[in-house]
Amino acid sequence: NTMKIAFIGLGNMGGPMALNLHKAGHEVQAFDLSKPACDKLAADGVAIAASATAAVQGAEAIVTMLPASQHVEALFLGSNGQPGLLAHIAKGALVIDSSTIAAATSQKVAQAAQAQGVDFIDAPVSGGTGGAIAGTLTFMVGGSTAQLERARPLLEKMGANIFHAGAVGAGQTAKICNNMLLGILMVGTSEAIALGVANGLDPKVLSEIMRRSSGGNWALEKYNPYPGVHENAPASKGYAGGFGTDLMLKDLGLSQENATAVKASTPLGGMARAIYAAHSIAGHGGEDFSSVIKMLQKKQA
Repeated sequence: NTMKIAFIGLGNMGGPMALNLHKAGHEVQAFDLSKPACDKLAADGVAIAASATAAVQGAEAIVTMLPASQHVEALFLGSNGQPGLLAHIAKGALVIDSSTIAAATSQKVAQAAQAQGVDFIDAPVSGGTGGAIAGTLTFMVGGSTAQLERARPLLEKMGANIFHAGAVGAGQTAKICNNMLLGILMVGTSEAIALGVANGLDPKVLSEIMRRSSGGNWALEKYNPYPGVHENAPASKGYAGGFGTDLMLKDLGLSQENATAVKASTPLGGMARAIYAAHSIAGHGGEDFSSVIKMLQKKQA
């Protein structure tokens, strides 16, 4: 079943996701404010629309992958007196927002969409740029069962695991819980490796010991923060690519805002946010988040 799909937001995650929908035979109209992002996708044969408004003309499904809450809200609901995209989307269309944003923003946009006769679900992802390219992402979906089933054929072309977290906004909540844990794990893993190396241990040997012991975790399995331990990890490529420090800082900020709102206790989440904020201020905002190990290492003489 080929569908007419608008895809807005063609960054490190969105670009490969849009390409996978195109490769699956769907009629994709893509758009991004960044010309290089559009050009890269156009080189792979994906049709680029002149604007977001043009992209959604006649689209049965709209997928968005934007940086933050304010971008999603401005796109769909409008800003500075300009009408939002919802005014241009056909009644009965399905919006799948894969951005990581505040659950309250997802709920606000979903209500406005419902008033226009448009289905809106939040479907943030886990699995990084590698997962986006390979089409093996995990989707955490907030919405009704019927809405999820409408989205499933498209989500399956971009991901391998699809979880129904609950009502609209629940996907975002699951995502920030996961990323708060990931941020904490990466700091702890970095501390342990830095401590071992300061004592003269081989980081590869120590990492393997911990990976197979009770300290084992995803960072040790697939994303070691120490250069040269995993050849394909960002740490071994000068901390380029991957998941930026500033993106992790954003997600830790969302988790802390949410914890404040519901009066949850997240002391390590708060500490991880402070550590990543300091790391960003020190000039590492654009590097992969595993570069946080630099804050914890002895300077090499």
